[in-house]
Amino acid sequence: MSTSYADAAGFPVSDPTPIVSYSPVTLEVPDRPVPLEIKVSAPVTGTDLPVMLLSHGHGMANFISSLRGYGPVADFWAAHGFVVVQPTHLDSTVLGLRDQDLPDAPLFWRDRAVDMHVVLDHLEEVLAAVPGLPGRVDTEKVAAVGHSAGGHTVSLLLGSRVTDPNDPREKDLSDPRVKAGVVIGGPGVADEHFSPWAAEHYPMMKHIDFGQMTGAALVIAGDEDLNPHFSSRLSYRWDAYTHSPGGNKTLLTFLGAQHLFGGISGYDAAETSDENPERVAALRALVWAYLRSRLFPGDTSWDIAVKALESRKTPLAKVETK
Repeated sequence: MSTSYADAAGFPVSDPTPIVSYSPVTLEVPDRPVPLEIKVSAPVTGTDLPVMLLSHGHGMANFISSLRGYGPVADFWAAHGFVVVQPTHLDSTVLGLRDQDLPDAPLFWRDRAVDMHVVLDHLEEVLAAVPGLPGRVDTEKVAAVGHSAGGHTVSLLLGSRVTDPNDPREKDLSDPRVKAGVVIGGPGVADEHFSPWAAEHYPMMKHIDFGQMTGAALVIAGDEDLNPHFSSRLSYRWDAYTHSPGGNKTLLTFLGAQHLFGGISGYDAAETSDENPERVAALRALVWAYLRSRLFPGDTSWDIAVKALESRKTPLAKVETK
């Protein structure tokens, strides 16, 4: 264990290793309008590596909402021992499907969760495509991380539901193969503060329900992540914590953070409104610590990280559990 100041904001993490990134791994999926393309990033050394499914957001940038996005966090997690699997969901700007006459456009919220089921169904095939990776992965240790719309995707994998009474499809999209999830700036519950604009443009968001989100989750929120296009209530972005069952939930609130938490979605991304490399470094280190402790029994990385967070002279974030 080392303390990395530049890459991990001073939080104790494992020593980094070189990584290999391989893309695209392509899966032909019946009834999907385009093949499912995936990027896999992994350390070049190590065995018994855990798997992280990483779900991109719905942003407007050309390539961030695809397997090409989220480099600042994906590369870090791979360098510190995770096999990071990034699909390009149907709502990706690079596919040009948002404005097409297709079911669930423009968000394709349901297809996003199905993408993750497909990846797990074909995980051995996906891993086998990467030179030098087969035989080095523990496919029983699977976590899911998502930002914004990707946060909603992760919450679905953990048991949240879209309870639209006019949608006859199966409501439960959870997957028990996902042992822990991280929901970063995900959408919340539609109440009296919910925006009429969001209700019109994204009607499924009126029916998000966390009542059966029983999977273990770290919910990450920014205390300045307020977008009136969706809700005038600040706590909207941490409803996945507030409104889900307790016993295995943790809320990590970053102070001064807006929706991109300092720039997690891409290197020097123009859409970042609160550029802060230290916050990015802290977020990825804390997610690493949380998932290590969730996936590896007896691992104390999270307890160590929380103590380090609480001992900082300048407050960076606060932690709550239930």
